[in-house]
Amino acid sequence: MKAYIFPGQGSQFSGMGKDLVAKYPEAQKLFNQADEILGFKLSSIMFEGSDEDLKQTNVTQPAIFLHSVAIARVAQNFNPDCVAGHSLGEFSALVANGTLSFEEGLKLVYKRALAMQKACELAPSTMAAVLALADDKVEEICRNITEGIVVAANYNCPGQLVISGELKAVEIACEQLKAAGAKRALILPVGGGFHSPLMEPARVELESAINAAVFNNPSCPVYQNVTAKAETEISQIKKNLIAQLTAPVKWTQSVSQMAQDGTTEFVECGPGKVLQGLVKKIAPESITSSVEI
Repeated sequence: MKAYIFPGQGSQFSGMGKDLVAKYPEAQKLFNQADEILGFKLSSIMFEGSDEDLKQTNVTQPAIFLHSVAIARVAQNFNPDCVAGHSLGEFSALVANGTLSFEEGLKLVYKRALAMQKACELAPSTMAAVLALADDKVEEICRNITEGIVVAANYNCPGQLVISGELKAVEIACEQLKAAGAKRALILPVGGGFHSPLMEPARVELESAINAAVFNNPSCPVYQNVTAKAETEISQIKKNLIAQLTAPVKWTQSVSQMAQDGTTEFVECGPGKVLQGLVKKIAPESITSSVEI
């Protein structure tokens, strides 16, 4: 079985999509459509913007979504047995398997980006990568921090877990995690505490947008971040997509489940190769690749 997987925020780069558009008229059409839907020239920022321009959440999220969906659209023999995406990448995955139209997906991603940005402005918050410490130990330390909210947010692969929460609480957690034996506990250059209870205002905003959007029956299952299980029911897909903003990204568990269910090949669609590296650490026997463009 073959899975197509889609990256999340952090994989953007200056010039992204330029070669794609030059080579494929279908990609050009999607980029033009995105500019029209959003009401600003996202394509120009992607092609010519600086790394700093691309770091803005309201640009990063639609840019990665657009790039990922365009790659899936031009991929030869694109016929996945299942799909999955890391955080934001779940929206790309849902367009790839037909659950969402490109237009609906892009509108939801932009709404999500703006809502998350707004939530980040309410309280100083951040995320930190924790390396080489058992997940249950990280969870225990986060639970016992009394100076504010801090939770496990991204289960990326064995030995790599990202925590998220209020700035002070994350800083204290980092010190305690290093004292407990973590190889590193490093604050990340992100806009705020994603996938934590601090995103509740964004979740509420996104909930109404998701409930108003048109969802179709998927062509294949999507393994969602919240449950790490194969989902095909529209009502469950919606529920998980809404919960995703405040719940942890169970990427380790998702890939493990996909492998258990018979997936042997993982093809990354989008900028970068981060997910391939994570998959290799979770399911070492699997075959990983990127879409050739």
